[in-house]
Amino acid sequence: MKMEKAILAVITMNKQKIDGGAPIFLCDTQEEMEKVAANLEAILDGISHALSDQLYIIVKH
Repeated sequence: MKMEKAILAVITMNKQKIDGGAPIFLCDTQEEMEKVAANLEAILDGISHALSDQLYIIVKH
């Protein structure tokens, strides 16, 4: 089974703004968030999108 079009991960500094079934990564700084997003993008073979200053998602198109 091939997965298409899914949110693979959520990266945030504000845990009050998130809930759901995707893995959630909590970070302390903007720099840490960017680093985690870049690493997960490569590991999960997805694309990172910044939805706000405190929220990134990794998606599979």
